[in-house]
Amino acid sequence: MPHAEEELNSQPDCWRRAADTAEARRAVLPDAGERVAIVGCGTSYFMAQSAAALREAAGQGETDAFAASEFPRRRSYDRVVALTRSGTTTEVLDLLAGLRGTTRTTAITADPRTPVTAVADDLVVLDFADERSVVQTRFATSALTVLRAHLGLHTDAAVADARTALTAEPPAVDRTQYAFLGRGWTVGLASEAALKMREAALAWAEAYPAMEYRHGPISIAADTTATWMLGPAPEGLAAQVRATGAHWIHDGLDPLAGLVRAQRLALAVAAARGLDPDRPRHLTRSVVLRDPDGGRPCPS
Repeated sequence: MPHAEEELNSQPDCWRRAADTAEARRAVLPDAGERVAIVGCGTSYFMAQSAAALREAAGQGETDAFAASEFPRRRSYDRVVALTRSGTTTEVLDLLAGLRGTTRTTAITADPRTPVTAVADDLVVLDFADERSVVQTRFATSALTVLRAHLGLHTDAAVADARTALTAEPPAVDRTQYAFLGRGWTVGLASEAALKMREAALAWAEAYPAMEYRHGPISIAADTTATWMLGPAPEGLAAQVRATGAHWIHDGLDPLAGLVRAQRLALAVAAARGLDPDRPRHLTRSVVLRDPDGGRPCPS
């Protein structure tokens, strides 16, 4: 069994532990009313987008999400939360080091023995969700679960839906193009689902806010397309997608559990195409752009 599949299957138990961690580490997570930025790279950036949308919609305070490399240094925040599985990603470390002493920072990481411990003010450690696979599954969803639980938005039903997502058959779809759609906090989930298809299965996959799909991207939908909605769908969208001949996928699961289904599809398509999801093309577990001593580029 690929590491990615084993790790994917462990998510319901990881989410329960993540919710407990949120309660135990409440003091280092954003307080209501704080102006917050949540940052990450790749998968972690998409989880940051989802968490920011959830927090602001819950009335907890203005919350932005940025790729760590694109953080607007002139803006003022009460706290910056960084999501970093490895604790070694260059852009995250540079940002946290630059904020040291001026803005309170919290890093959510899987490994407390990494450089992030020296540059973040506070840590939330999810070592139980660490992964051997390059392709992230359980750390990403566990980090988001910590932030959902901190907002009082995590439920046992989400865990039950994740178990359903793991036991039900994934959509038997191997198409030439995939479009993932979301609304509000699920826009980030849609982007992450598309990334999983690209990383694991080398598939042509895109993601859009659901209402934006009708403003151009739907023009390429055809019987070779699968369009997957995460979360509630806008009225009439399913019919419009089906009219193109595309395969419409939508379930009533908690949207984070829907992402688990999409992860399973990515691995299933990878297997059908003879690909090893543990060895995705051109990717490494952490992006380190220089060595820590002399600033020289590191070999990939």
